[in-house]
Amino acid sequence: MPEVEPVLGTTPLLLIAVAAVGVLLVLIMKFRVHAFVALVLVSLLTALATRIPVGDVVSTLLSGFGTTLASVALLVGLGAMIGKLLEVTGGAQVLADTLINRFGERRAPLALGVASLLFGFPIFFDAGFVVFLPIIFSVARRFGGSVLTYALPAAGAFAVMHAFVPPHPGPVGAGDILGADIGLLVLVGLVVGLPTWYVAAYLYGKWAGERFHVPVPADVDGSSAGGGDGSGGGVATAVDRKAPPRFSTVLSLLLLPLVLILLNTGFTTLATAGAVDEEAGWLQWVTLLGQTPVALLITVLVAMVVLTRERFSRAETEKLLNDSLGPVCAIILITGAGGMFGGVLRASGIGTALADSLESIGLPVIVAAFVIATCLRVAQGSATVALLTTAGLIAPAVESADLSRLDVTLVVIAIACGATVLSHVNDSGFWLVGRFLGMDVKTTLRTWTVMETLIGVVGFAIAAVLSLVV
Repeated sequence: MPEVEPVLGTTPLLLIAVAAVGVLLVLIMKFRVHAFVALVLVSLLTALATRIPVGDVVSTLLSGFGTTLASVALLVGLGAMIGKLLEVTGGAQVLADTLINRFGERRAPLALGVASLLFGFPIFFDAGFVVFLPIIFSVARRFGGSVLTYALPAAGAFAVMHAFVPPHPGPVGAGDILGADIGLLVLVGLVVGLPTWYVAAYLYGKWAGERFHVPVPADVDGSSAGGGDGSGGGVATAVDRKAPPRFSTVLSLLLLPLVLILLNTGFTTLATAGAVDEEAGWLQWVTLLGQTPVALLITVLVAMVVLTRERFSRAETEKLLNDSLGPVCAIILITGAGGMFGGVLRASGIGTALADSLESIGLPVIVAAFVIATCLRVAQGSATVALLTTAGLIAPAVESADLSRLDVTLVVIAIACGATVLSHVNDSGFWLVGRFLGMDVKTTLRTWTVMETLIGVVGFAIAAVLSLVV
């Protein structure tokens, strides 16, 4: 990215930052401009307003955009492919059914939540939730009680994985902007996310299920929902053609990238501490195989062999993988545009001005990250936009604070927590959950919104404590 010497003082730069965020919110909320277009336009206007030389404006925009896409596009695309292959072959159904049978009737909500946590690693929130809806409704009819008892632990699991853990675009994009180690972010995301889910989604879901009786919608049968991209027919075709994969196969595929990534992170930490020789050839190979893009690529290749063999022809497999990329293209471009905006904020000196201001008032970076993300989330609804915009604003403060790798990762988690709280009527997830579960707006606010807020608050509390004690 071009180095540009700021020509404006701290106060004008901060005022421009406030105006830029305000224009972004107005474009998205009032004029319904697509987030990708809005971010590109605001990035251009911010570059001009901060007097970045006209000849450097386009290179500054492209630098931020390209740097972010370099990591995000690979991870999101490969993750979408893994999720698609598991979805159309019946892997999600097998995962949920097996866990429910093993956990037992009394722990069916826990089983659904655990299945959603596993399936939520490669698949987006909305797609994963819709794929699991027939399973949720079937279990609710089988065991009785409010559908919230079963739906909220599952929905909360998808929400936690989507916000906290790569390869989802929000944490990957924010992590890239802040320079976080993606492998370490996977580990810390799980360490923070799992207890957060248990408290804020599972325990709260059981409580909400007792307090709010929401029946299974009368117009929904056990097979009405399909993939988040309209691929329900593909599921039936694959399952009818051949028996779905075994539980051990599905579980192994979901754990394979996690194991590779965690091996890389663990041995890299040992090498840094001097416990192993960082120049050893075997360590170089472990590090390579455990890099997140390589780990996901290996998983896609293994999934293609074990899931599609004898179920699909090579041409059909190619089409499945191609179809998996369509729904994620928009989010990839939005994430890249968020990186563009962050690049402009850094190059213009706005980020440095904000970092100086935070330092002067003594507000810890991790707290500022959570507060800024919360404000943006409440104002415009999109968790991804809140994550990326906050990361761009806070990046110079993170850099100037000379934080450790772990602390940088915890700041990313704090941003994700702020971008999760207070989901309400300007959030698509609010309407998705409320509509499919047959809830009115008031009930959705009292259940889904409360759960999302608990996820954000509990997750931030854990991250803040870890930043103090680790």
